[in-house]
Amino acid sequence: MPLLHARLSLPRQRRCKRLLHLICLAILASTGFAQQPASTVATPQATQPSPVAISLDEAIARARSNEPTFAAAVAQAKIAKLDQSIAHAALLPNVDYNNQYVYTEPLHTPTAGSVGAGSSAISSAPRFIANNAVHEYISQGQVNEIIGAQRINALGRASASLAVATAELEVAQRGLVASVAGLFYAASTSDRRTRVAERAANEAASLTQLTQQREAAREVAHADVVKAQLQQQQRDRNLTDALLQAERSRLDLAVLLFPDPHTPYTLVVPETPPSVPTRADVEAALARHNPELASALASSHLADLNVFAARAAYLPDLALNYTYGIDAAQFAAKGTDGSRNLGYSASVTLDIPVWDWFATHDRVRQSEINRETARTALTNTQRKLIAALDEDYSEAVVAHDQLDSLNLSVATAAESLRLMRLSYSAGETPILEVVDAENSLTAAELAREDGIVRYQTALANLQLLTGTI
Repeated sequence: MPLLHARLSLPRQRRCKRLLHLICLAILASTGFAQQPASTVATPQATQPSPVAISLDEAIARARSNEPTFAAAVAQAKIAKLDQSIAHAALLPNVDYNNQYVYTEPLHTPTAGSVGAGSSAISSAPRFIANNAVHEYISQGQVNEIIGAQRINALGRASASLAVATAELEVAQRGLVASVAGLFYAASTSDRRTRVAERAANEAASLTQLTQQREAAREVAHADVVKAQLQQQQRDRNLTDALLQAERSRLDLAVLLFPDPHTPYTLVVPETPPSVPTRADVEAALARHNPELASALASSHLADLNVFAARAAYLPDLALNYTYGIDAAQFAAKGTDGSRNLGYSASVTLDIPVWDWFATHDRVRQSEINRETARTALTNTQRKLIAALDEDYSEAVVAHDQLDSLNLSVATAAESLRLMRLSYSAGETPILEVVDAENSLTAAELAREDGIVRYQTALANLQLLTGTI
């Protein structure tokens, strides 16, 4: 019996093992399928937006729609344009359509043959002699025109104000471009300064590793390791400061460019800066496109027109009026007796100023004082532009000529550092000379970055002065 039981239980055990194996596989499969969507939902792959490539022209275009001062200048120019349209409309006849009903208390007249008080009849005549009837209906169209020197001059002043506002808008635009260019080049040089700091930090770390290897080989003293470590610590701090400054510069520029300052972007800067234009081209562009000069000229012209406007108060004004419609006791084209109520009237009025207690005289003096101030500002603007042209052109020429010298200094400092490291590895040079060579290379690279920014800024100022950017 035990043997039979063993024979019978062996297949049963195998079937149980197979059944358990299938159950485990089903559980694992169901668990895997159940967890797969949950893991997919829990940890989605967030797609990072690609950085936007920003050139200087693109940065200027984006800043025009985000900078509030420039937006205010644009609004002021639009308002000046509308003022010119209003002044032009004031020279043209205006048409009005007036509707009015006037009721006047009627005149009470005694009744014929009456004796006692209160025996009176209501007359159709109005009580006020200035009014025409008890019931008066007025429905008239009127055409009015005033001809005078002041109204004609108002159009000229509005046009001059528009010229001033347009020039001021150009000045605001140049100021915006200057700000954007400064932030753009500051951000670009901050990125390059960061790369310089990274190179210097890696160089310092390599020097520390070299000194530790030579100390382990008993070729140098521990003082070399300490000097190299101090140099590395300083370079690490410089790298941290450079990264912080680069982040600040990028945020300052992003505030003008994007609704979200944390929008990733890259700067597109030409590898080779453009050359300096000739002096003749610069002077010709300055005479044509400088907004400060245009604003000063327009302000001087506006001051002259203000003087004429003040003096025009001494001249008479001619007013013309033409009226067509009804002014009758019935609101109808014809009266009760069949007469025609429709009609017209015309009037010409000449207003001649006689005496105003010297108010016009004082206004003329005020406008003349303002005109002298505007002329002084014009001559001062012209002198400043001449001086600014000489300064900016000389700055651009000198900064451009120094770029080759700065590049040569960087190459020389890099070769000097290479030779010093080889000499130090051979035990022929103290570590202080290697550290000095590293500092010289870093200083030369930073000076080159400063020279590039100096030339870019000088060229941008020259282009702003001449209106070519």
